[in-house]
Amino acid sequence: MEAIRYEQNGNLAIVTLNRPDSMNAFNYEMLRDLGHIAESIRINPDIRVVIFTGSGEKAFSVGADLKERKTLTEQQVKRNIYKIGEVFSTIENLPQPTIAMMNGYAFGGGMELALACDFRIAADHVVLGLTETSLGIIPGAGGTQRLPRLIGEAKALELILTARRLKAEEALSYGILTKVVSENSLLDETGKFADMMLANGPIALQQAKFAIKHGMNADLHTGLNIERKAYEITIPTEDRVEALIAFGEKRKPMFKGK
Repeated sequence: MEAIRYEQNGNLAIVTLNRPDSMNAFNYEMLRDLGHIAESIRINPDIRVVIFTGSGEKAFSVGADLKERKTLTEQQVKRNIYKIGEVFSTIENLPQPTIAMMNGYAFGGGMELALACDFRIAADHVVLGLTETSLGIIPGAGGTQRLPRLIGEAKALELILTARRLKAEEALSYGILTKVVSENSLLDETGKFADMMLANGPIALQQAKFAIKHGMNADLHTGLNIERKAYEITIPTEDRVEALIAFGEKRKPMFKGK
């Protein structure tokens, strides 16, 4: 069985963590395969939005495969930590918008994968958290950096140092989740959210994401320059001209990503 299941529906890519018997825990093979798929998505001009999810009904991902971890040397543990950080950074830096469709438990590295995505939509029964300190370690795949940037230092310290597990509605109130929906409507609601982005200019989506992501790590003056440069990339595109023509003809634009 493939550790990662990949499908492309039109301009939408769906990446599924596919170790349901292990609650979609990350072993080295899974991380390696996820990295290869993320790289292929990055250079695929036909993909405009990406959804990450987990197989089965129980878990998005419970993080590192602790059964594998017990068999590893210290050097192999370091290898895995480097790999998971590298892969999640690749996912965070994908030019396409990304959505974590959270269908079940998301702990440790599973939560960190969700944090590497742009949006997180969860079923209402989901429980999540960065629980590493309860295992005598710390989040090692970006959790100590991405969570405080998302919800603020004090709240991130609280959640990481207590290893608290949050129910979906609590995570929504903390600002971690984009939306909480019923289990039965998770796929449909996530699809609708993706469709709202797929209806827009793909080059514009990527440049807006680029401007926001890079501008947030800069001062305002530098950020405004980043925004202007990103805007200038959209000016000579066929999509921009098509949008103006479509507006005049009172129809939806047919974007080609050119």
